[in-house]
Amino acid sequence: MNLYNFLNSHHFQGDFFHQNSVQEQAILKIYATDASVYQEKPLAVTIPKTENDIKLLIDFATQHKTFLIPRAAGTSLAGQVVGNGIVVDISKYFNKILEVNVKEKWVRVQPGVIRDDLNAYLKPYGLLLGPETSTANRAMIGGMIGNNSCGLHSIIWGAMRDNLLETSMLLHDGSQIHIRESNQDFSDNQIAKKIAQELDTILNNKSNRKAILDASPNPNVKRRNSGYALDALIEDFNLNKLIAGSEGTLGFIVEAKLKLIDLPPSEQGIVAVHCNSIRESLEANLIALNHHCTASELVDDFILDFTKTHPIYSKNRFFIEGEPKAILMVEFFAETKTELTQKADDFISDLKAQNLGFAFPFITGEETKLVWDVRKAGLGLLRNLPGDVQPVNLIEDCAVSPDDLPDYVDEVEILLKKHNIKYSVYAHAGAGELHIEPMINLKTTLGKNQFREVLAETAVLVKKYKGSLSGEHGDGRLRGEFIPFMMGEKVYELFKDVKNIFDPNGIFNRGKITDTPPMNEFLRYEQDLPNTDFKTIFDFSKTESLLRLTEKCSGSGDCRKTEISGGTMCPSFMATRSEKDTTRARANILRQFYTNPAEFKFKKAEQQEVKEILDLCLSCKACQSECPSSVDMAKLKAEFLQNYYDENGTPIRTKLIGNFTKLMQFASLIPWAYNLIYDNEATRKIANKIVGFHPNRTMPHLSNETLKKWHLKQNKNYNSDKKVYLFCDEFTNFNDVEMGKKAIILMQNLGYQVIIPKHKESSRTYLSKGLVREAKQIAIKNVELLHDLISEKTPMIGLEPSAILGFRDEYLALMPEPLQAKSENLAKNTLLFEEWFCREIDNKNIKKESFHSEKKLIKLHGHCHQKALAGQVSTKKMLAFPANHEVHLIPSGCCGMAGSFGYEKEHFEVSMQVGELVLFPTIRKLDETIIIAAAGTSCRHQIKDGTTKIALHPAEIMFDALRK
Repeated sequence: MNLYNFLNSHHFQGDFFHQNSVQEQAILKIYATDASVYQEKPLAVTIPKTENDIKLLIDFATQHKTFLIPRAAGTSLAGQVVGNGIVVDISKYFNKILEVNVKEKWVRVQPGVIRDDLNAYLKPYGLLLGPETSTANRAMIGGMIGNNSCGLHSIIWGAMRDNLLETSMLLHDGSQIHIRESNQDFSDNQIAKKIAQELDTILNNKSNRKAILDASPNPNVKRRNSGYALDALIEDFNLNKLIAGSEGTLGFIVEAKLKLIDLPPSEQGIVAVHCNSIRESLEANLIALNHHCTASELVDDFILDFTKTHPIYSKNRFFIEGEPKAILMVEFFAETKTELTQKADDFISDLKAQNLGFAFPFITGEETKLVWDVRKAGLGLLRNLPGDVQPVNLIEDCAVSPDDLPDYVDEVEILLKKHNIKYSVYAHAGAGELHIEPMINLKTTLGKNQFREVLAETAVLVKKYKGSLSGEHGDGRLRGEFIPFMMGEKVYELFKDVKNIFDPNGIFNRGKITDTPPMNEFLRYEQDLPNTDFKTIFDFSKTESLLRLTEKCSGSGDCRKTEISGGTMCPSFMATRSEKDTTRARANILRQFYTNPAEFKFKKAEQQEVKEILDLCLSCKACQSECPSSVDMAKLKAEFLQNYYDENGTPIRTKLIGNFTKLMQFASLIPWAYNLIYDNEATRKIANKIVGFHPNRTMPHLSNETLKKWHLKQNKNYNSDKKVYLFCDEFTNFNDVEMGKKAIILMQNLGYQVIIPKHKESSRTYLSKGLVREAKQIAIKNVELLHDLISEKTPMIGLEPSAILGFRDEYLALMPEPLQAKSENLAKNTLLFEEWFCREIDNKNIKKESFHSEKKLIKLHGHCHQKALAGQVSTKKMLAFPANHEVHLIPSGCCGMAGSFGYEKEHFEVSMQVGELVLFPTIRKLDETIIIAAAGTSCRHQIKDGTTKIALHPAEIMFDALRK
C-alpha cells in the first residue's frame, strides 16, 4: 500500500509529503496530536486542493480498507482528529468564500474558512455568522459543523445546527450529495434518496421514536452534541441537522450554506458580577437569564489568578475588584446608551435585592473586548499551572438545564473532592454548560485511573439531570465510549445504523461516535516513567524545565490565526498556512523529542525531524505574549540548535552570522571595499551566493566611521548634569551610524550627556542562530561591565529593540546564580529609547517647545520583540509628542526579515510572503508625504527591499522634529 505512488499516478494537486522522508515522519508526529490527550500516529497526512483530490483519497481508502480523518483547525478537544487513518487537512486550500446573498442573508463557503475571517468579510454588508467559539479567530466552518459549535452568544444566536442551511458532501463512493434546507428531494441522486428513505424508516418506527425521545436531554438543554441528532430529525426531517455534530463520520463536507444575521446593536456592555462562591454566581446567572441577557459567562479565581502575571492578560484586569471566587460576565445589547445603562441598572438592582454579588463594575465600548479576551483565554491560561498535575479536557463539555446547573455543579464538586482533585470552572453558564477542568497527573497510573473514573461518575450525574455529556466539543475519542450508557443500547444501535447508512465501508473518521475504543487507551503519556532532567544552557527553572515549557502548549491553536485577525503569532504559519509551521507544532515535536530520555542524546533521525519543524520559526517572540500559555519558542529553538550543533557541527553560514560583529570590525577597516561589493548588483549576487544568502537580497551599507569612533570625538567637550548611558549595539555601530548620530544629537539638544559605556556586543546574532554558549559568555561579560553603572537615575537605553531587550529577556535566563540579582537589576533599568523618552516627558524634563509644530502623518510598524516584551505605547506616545504629529499603527505582524532569516536563500520566499501579508501592501499605498517609522534595523531593511520605500527609526523622526 503506497499512497504516495497512488496520488502521484492519479495527478493529486494538493500537498503530500514524500513517504518515509524526514519531513513526513515529523509531520506524522505533529498530526497525531491535538488539544486532547490522545495520540495515534496517522498513516499519512494530505492537504487536498480540489474536490477531485478528496475523491482520490476516498478511492484509496476504499481499496485499502483504511479511513480518512477530516481536519480543519485541529482545535477539537475530544480527540476527533486523531487516529491511524489518513489525515485530510482542508485548512490550506478549502478556504474560499464562494457567494454572499445580502438580501436573503446567507453565505456559501468552503469548510476551511475561519469564522472570524468570514465575519470580517461580512462586516461591510452589516451581517455576521452567529456561532462564536472562544477559538473563533482560528476555528473553521468545517470543524464548527462537525462539533455543532455554539460559543459565547449561543443563548441568542444558537449553535451551528441552527445556522446550517445547506451542505454539499462527498459520500463513501465519491458521489456528491447536496442537502438542502427543507422539502428534501433527492431524485437527482439515488444514493442520497436511499439514505433519506432508510433514515425515514428508522424515525417512523414508533418504538424507535420513543426510545430516542426518552434518551434525549431535557428540551431546556440547548447545547447537545452527544451521538447523532436523531431527536432533531424527529422534530424536523432536515439532514443538515444530522450532519451538524456528526464529527466528520458520515461524509466529507466540501461546501456549506450558512444563515447570517444582522450585526448586533452598537451599544454593548458587560456587568462583571463579583461573587464569593461558584454557586452564588450560578444563582446570579438565573437572574441574568430572566433579564434577557445576550451572554452570561463565568470565570473562576483559578483562571483569574493566572492573569496576574501574564504579559497581556495582566493588563486586562482593570475591571476586577478584590479577590472574587468567581466573576459572572453578563452582557447586554441596546440601541442607545440610555437603554443599555437601564438594562444594567435593573439587573444590578435585582442582584442586590437577592443579596447576590459584592461588586458590579459595568464595562462598555472597546473595553468589553478586553474582558471577553480574559474569558476566552481560560484553557490556555490554565496551562501555566506548574507540575505534572494539569487540567484535562474530560468533563468540560457536559451541559444541563441552567435551572439545574447550581445543584449539578455542587454534586460535581463533591465528586472531585472525593477523589482529592483540584479543578477550575469557567465558560457558558447562560447555556448550562460549564467547562469544569479537573487537574490530573496523566503521567501516573493513579492519574490514568482517575481520568476514567471521573468521567464515568460524571456521566451518571449528567444522566440524572437529563443533560448532554457533550455540549459542543463532541464525543470524539474521549466520550464516545459512554454513548451507550447515556443513550441506551437501543438508541446506540440506531446510531450504528445511521453510520452504516451513510458510510457502510467506514471510510470517514472511524472510531468516533460509534465503535469508539476505551477512552484511556492510546494516551500521549506512558505512565510512571522516571523524571528526566537534562542540562541546558538557558535556565528554564521558571517554567520548571525545558520539557515542562513544551508541555505548556494546550494545543488551543492561538498560533493558527491569520493576518486578518491581527497580531504577530505565528508569522510563518500566516504565510504558509501549514500546521507544521505553527508554534504548537514546534512545541509538540519538541515535547515528544524530550519526553523519551533514550532519544535525547541523540538519534539522528529524530534530530532531523525536529530541525525540519523548527526551521521556519522566525524567533519573533510573539508566542511569549500572544500564546495564553506563554510557550517561549525562541528560547526552545535556540537551546535545541545548540545541542544539535554540538552533535553535528556548526554550519559555516551559521558561524558567519553569529560572528557578525567580528566580520564588521574587519570590514570597517576598508569599508569602501565592502560597499563596492554589495552596492554593485552583480558582485552582490556572487557574494550572497558564496555565503548562502538569496541573490535578490540587498545588504546593509557599512559606514565609513563607526558610531563609537564618531561619538568619542564628538562627545569630548559635552557635559551635563542629566546623563544617559547608550548601549551602542553592533547594528547601529556599523550600519545605522547616521541614525545613531541623530539620536545622540537629539538627546544632547534636549540637555542630556550621552555616554557610551564600555560593553560587548549584544549577542543577538548568536542567539538568533542557536549559538547559545557564545551568547552566554557575552551576556555575562556585559552584566559584569554594566551593572555598577546603571541605575534608575542613570538608565541604559538602546536604539535597536532586538539588542537592548535581550537584557530583559534572554540575559535573565543565561546568568549564573552569582550574577542573577545584578542582571535583574540591570534589566529593570534598561529601556528602549522610546520608553526613556516618554519617562522624561512624564518627569517634565522634555518640553513640547523643543519641537516644531509642522503637521506630520506617521505610520508606525512595530518590531516583533518590542511588541512581545515592551509594547508600542511608548513609541506612539513619543512620536505624537510634537504638536500636529499624528501617529497610526500599521496593523502588521512580523515584517518577515527576522535578523538573518530573510537573507538566507531557503527562507527568502517565506520572508517576502510574511511581508506581503499586511506590511508591504499597506506601505505601497502610502502617499510620499507620509513618514514610515520602524525601530528595527531588520524591519527597515525589509521595507526597503519589499517596497523600495525608506522607513526611519523613531529617534530620527524626533530629531527631524527639533526646532532648529
